[in-house]
Amino acid sequence: MELAYIPSPSRGVLHLGPIPLRGYAFCIIIGVFVAVWLGNKRWIARGGRAGTVADIAVWAVPFGLVGGRLYHVITDYELYFSEGRDWVDAFKVWEGGLGIWGAIALGAVGAWIGCRRRGIPLPAYADAIAPGIAFAQAIGRWGNWFNQELYGRETHVPWALHITSSEGGRVPGYYHPTFLYESLWCVGVGLLVIWADRRFKLGHGRAFALYVAAYCVGRGWIEYMRVDDAHHILGLRLNDWTAIIVFLLAVTYIVVSSKKRPGREAVVEPGAADGEAVTGDGDDTAPEPQDATDEPAAEADTASDAGSDPEADGDAADAAEAKDEAKDEAGSASKKS
Repeated sequence: MELAYIPSPSRGVLHLGPIPLRGYAFCIIIGVFVAVWLGNKRWIARGGRAGTVADIAVWAVPFGLVGGRLYHVITDYELYFSEGRDWVDAFKVWEGGLGIWGAIALGAVGAWIGCRRRGIPLPAYADAIAPGIAFAQAIGRWGNWFNQELYGRETHVPWALHITSSEGGRVPGYYHPTFLYESLWCVGVGLLVIWADRRFKLGHGRAFALYVAAYCVGRGWIEYMRVDDAHHILGLRLNDWTAIIVFLLAVTYIVVSSKKRPGREAVVEPGAADGEAVTGDGDDTAPEPQDATDEPAAEADTASDAGSDPEADGDAADAAEAKDEAKDEAGSASKKS
């Protein structure tokens, strides 16, 4: 008898009339909102405009979803194209199956398109959203809990995950909750990137590279614990090899970039440093600041107007004439004496 364990949900979908509400989809959506919200705050702190992160996410998120699904379908093609399988299932994203490697790769293409349209350097944008992506992954992993999938080896630890479904070849029992391990790891990765970015002023894509490298370290040992079917190369799961290769590429980028382009970008978004404040969809700008010379100029104009007053000019002329007459009388008196 197990005294403590993590229960699996009795169902992964609720129906609101004819509309299915799936836990997996909700986790993905909430994760995207968190990533955009945090990325926006970090982008503004770096000197960018409010709303820019969301505008570019309109490109990055759809590309990322397509890339994540493509990676999953290609690396697990037998689930959809082998004998007895229905290839139409490859389009059923709500049933689970998004590869983070493909999501990041193709999502970067979408982000590049959005950045190019705004004249923004992609590395600066990537640095701003890096921690948010890690937190989004942490939330998204709970979608696997709703689907009772991607768990580890059988165990009897107090935090074991209780699998109750027998669909798709599952065997009910108690297993390592690898979804929870990865979720906690991603939270740690996000916090690490935030700390390192503040401490070392990471720029030119190095904060994003740190996120990638740190995630790969965790993904490596978590992937090793999983028991779901996967392709193996030289005794390691395919995702383990992917994590190793991507980790080496990320570390190499950090080292090379630090030498070639040290420090952080001075300007991340053209025009944002000119006093323009953008809200909403990014088209509204705040009124231009008043020129400090306007007030003195106005005072000078006022003084000039006062000096050109006809009455004042007449008084000044009379005073000058009286002064001249006084000088003439004084001169005549001195001659007589």
